[in-house]
Amino acid sequence: MEWLDAMRGFTMILVVAYHVAQITFMQDEKISASLPFLVLFRMPLFFFVSGFLAYKSKWVWTVTSFFSLIWKKIKIQVLPAFVFLCVLIILKRNTPFFETLLSALRLPTKSGYWFTWVLLQMFVIYYVIAVLAQKLKSHIPVWILWLFCLFAYLSLYLPKEFGKWYKTDFMMYSSFYETLKFMHFFVVGNLVHRYWPLVLKLFQSKWLYPLLTIVAFFSCADIFKLHLFKLEWTNLPRTLAMYSLMFMVVMFFHYYQDSFMKSTRIGRGLQYIGVRTLDIYLLHFILLPRLPMVGAFLNNHHPNFLLDVVLAVTLALIVIAGCCLVSNILRVSPIFKEYLFGRK
Repeated sequence: MEWLDAMRGFTMILVVAYHVAQITFMQDEKISASLPFLVLFRMPLFFFVSGFLAYKSKWVWTVTSFFSLIWKKIKIQVLPAFVFLCVLIILKRNTPFFETLLSALRLPTKSGYWFTWVLLQMFVIYYVIAVLAQKLKSHIPVWILWLFCLFAYLSLYLPKEFGKWYKTDFMMYSSFYETLKFMHFFVVGNLVHRYWPLVLKLFQSKWLYPLLTIVAFFSCADIFKLHLFKLEWTNLPRTLAMYSLMFMVVMFFHYYQDSFMKSTRIGRGLQYIGVRTLDIYLLHFILLPRLPMVGAFLNNHHPNFLLDVVLAVTLALIVIAGCCLVSNILRVSPIFKEYLFGRK
C-alpha cells in the first residue's frame, strides 16, 4: 500500500512542523492558530498506521516468533532513542549531563523521545492479545482490548476518580501515561486492517466523509470557540475531533492513492520520508534551530493559520532533508544502520 507509506511521510512532516512551531519558533500554544489543531490528529495518525501495519494475517504465532519480535522491537525502539537523547543533551543543553538525563527520564515525554518507548509497550500488549486472537480464531480479543484502552484513555480525564493512579513514579518513568493516552488509536488501526474489505465499502459510502467533516467541524468549533461542554465532558468533542480528522486523512490518501505512487514526484518524496520516519524522529530534535523572533512575530499577528502552517512546514522540510542527509552518512556503518536505525 504505497499510499500508506505516503501518509506516514505526511504525518512525519506534521510532527516535525509541530516541533518547529513549538521549539524553534517558541510559539505560544494558546495563541497559535496551527498548534492546537495539528496536535489533534498528528500522533493519532502515527499510532493508527503502526497498529495497521502490526496486523499480519498470515503470521503464525509461536513462542519463538513471539520473543523474536519482542527482541527486534526492543533493539529498534529502546537503544536508538536512549543514544540520541544522550546526544541531544550533550549538544544542545548547557546543564550537567547526568542530572539532565535523569531529569528527562523522570518525565513521561523523555525530552521528546517518548514515542519509540511507548510504541514498544503497545506492541508488547498487542502481541499478547494477537496470540490469544489467533488461538481463538476470533477478532473479539482485539475488540475487547480497544474498549479497555478507550476506557483507560477516558479515565485520564477524570482526575478526581483516577488521579492518584496516574501521578505515580511508575507512570512517569515508564511513560505508560502516554501509552494509555494513545493506544486506542493503535488498536483502531489494527482493527481497520483486520476488516479492510468492509472498511473499503464504508469508504465508498457517499455519507461517511460528509459525516466525518461535520463532526470534525463542530467538534473543533467547540474546542476552539464555543466551549459548550464543561469539566470532564470537554474531552468528548476533543476525542470526536481526533477520530474524525484521523479518518478524513486516511480516506483522503486512499481516495487519491494514484497521486501518491512512486511514479509521481510527490509520491516518491512522501514515501521516502515515510520509510525513514524512525531516522527523522530520532535526529530532528538535534537539528532544530532556534528562531524565537519568528514565534514572537506570529504571536503578535495572530491568528493566521495559513502563515503559521506554511512557515512551520517549510522549515520542517529543510530539517527533514538534514535528517535524511545525516542518516545516510551514519548508515555507511553497518553497526549504526542496524542498531541506530533498525535496518540490516
